[in-house]
Amino acid sequence: MHAYERFLEYVKIWTSSERCSGSAPSSLRQFDLAHQLAFELRELGLEQVGVDNHCFVYGYLPASAGCESAPCLGLLAHLDTHPDCPGQNVRPQIIEQYDGGEVVLGDSGLVLRPAEFPHLPSLAGQTLLTSSGDTLLGVDDKAGIAEILTALERVTTADRAHGPVSVVFIPDEEIGSGTAHFDLERFGARYAYTVDGWAAGEIETETFYAIQAKIRIRGLGIHTGYAKGIMVNAQLLAMEFAHMLPAEEIPARTDGRAGFFHLLRSRGTVEEAELVYNLRDFERDGMDRRIGLLREAARILNGRYGPDTVSISLVEEYANMREILEQHPQLIEKACTACRLAGVEPFLLAARGGTDGARLSFAGVPCPNLGIGGWAYHSPQEHITVEAMDQVSRILEELICQFGQP
Repeated sequence: MHAYERFLEYVKIWTSSERCSGSAPSSLRQFDLAHQLAFELRELGLEQVGVDNHCFVYGYLPASAGCESAPCLGLLAHLDTHPDCPGQNVRPQIIEQYDGGEVVLGDSGLVLRPAEFPHLPSLAGQTLLTSSGDTLLGVDDKAGIAEILTALERVTTADRAHGPVSVVFIPDEEIGSGTAHFDLERFGARYAYTVDGWAAGEIETETFYAIQAKIRIRGLGIHTGYAKGIMVNAQLLAMEFAHMLPAEEIPARTDGRAGFFHLLRSRGTVEEAELVYNLRDFERDGMDRRIGLLREAARILNGRYGPDTVSISLVEEYANMREILEQHPQLIEKACTACRLAGVEPFLLAARGGTDGARLSFAGVPCPNLGIGGWAYHSPQEHITVEAMDQVSRILEELICQFGQP
């Protein structure tokens, strides 16, 4: 079976995670895909297959004869789709012999345009998969799941030599809690790869350092007719705080290795306000600078409006997995070799985001991230080609076999 055939079945299953649900998984609908995948893993001959109470799907492929001493390789992808874009009733469009031009997405009014996605002309002649524009497609990360299963099928069907492989499909990656209930002992892998990146052949060896900052602002309310010299409007102070940060250092104006301040959400009344920022930087000293800018803004406003008007709390979300992966260069070498054996030129990339691999790397399982071949994730403009999915499946097949070699 081709990866895209599996993928088109998986996108029919609604798996959006939910923010602030308080449960794990955040949405019970993720179990629908989890149980389907457990069935398919058993059909492929994997052992120790099961779905736990937190919606993690585990499976184990024993080593082929003669490869039992090889280290256990882990492969991971996530079940959920992004909660901020509709994920129910997905209706894929299949465009054979795509001409590289504009694509109308159903009757949604949205159009894929080369002006916005310059890579589109390079896909001419391929079979393009898109959504109908009313929902996301689910490339992130149902394509990764389909590619892993297809690679396993190819390895076992061709009876290729391979070491032990541990597979896990996880919930709630999109809301940042994908590894919260990860059973590392059950997983059992010494090294792993998440399959959750972008272009085929991409090997992500870095992530941001990531901190979430909550800015709490205290105001003072009074009748507006008699407010002069007394009222302190917390909402206006929140706006003042935001304008004290570098205007160019936001996601919409940065790329490459430039970090940013991302105002994730805000709320407020006259008497209190809150700003929640995601701070991102590839370097620790860069992150220290960002924290320093927040604290300096708070110091100025507290001096202007009174002590404790502004307070800041910080939570570290993940660190740059480069710190760990630099100690395991063989993981990058094997991934590069697998790409070339599959006929794809590899390229290393610093991910402008986080992966579950970052958290796993610091938990003791070094874990680069591999591209799945898609574009425009988290939006109704998500798209991928059949050919890219085939490429990634071949890369994973070769990677599995690489780990079986002495």
